[in-house]
Amino acid sequence: MALRIAVTGNPGVGKSTLVQRAVQGYRGKVGGVLARDRRYKDRRIGFELLDLGSGAVGILADERGTGPQLGKYRVNPEDLDRVGARAVEDALQADLIVVDEVGPMELTSRRFAAAVEKALASDRPMLVVLHQWSQHILARKIRSSFRVVTVTPENRDLLTREISEEIRKLKKS
Repeated sequence: MALRIAVTGNPGVGKSTLVQRAVQGYRGKVGGVLARDRRYKDRRIGFELLDLGSGAVGILADERGTGPQLGKYRVNPEDLDRVGARAVEDALQADLIVVDEVGPMELTSRRFAAAVEKALASDRPMLVVLHQWSQHILARKIRSSFRVVTVTPENRDLLTREISEEIRKLKKS
């Protein structure tokens, strides 16, 4: 059975950083999408998307955007489809699929949700960041079929090492 791990936890606890560090030493082809904070001085002003396969970067959400509003941020549907959904679609050819994050912002895009659905149906190993409280059908599917680990400040470094070790053991296809 393929490696399937979902990390969850409170906002700002380091889920995305854990995922980024865990895949760093892997020698196989990593595909998918990573979300990163956009900062101005010491303040988060939004999030950007990084396509792990192509290196393309886009804006997921910004305080001053014009798309759907979630909290203080507005989702950028064009970049979410162009960078985020495409990254997950293209990752079906990779040895490891990373999806950061399956959460309310990302799931405003039907294309992104469909790409995640296809990835879940594949036999590819996956490492996913899962929004802690999401009840979306994809979140429920991930919770029922993945090993779900909750990241805390106390266990973050240990989990990073453990997941990194599991990823290094994957065979390249």
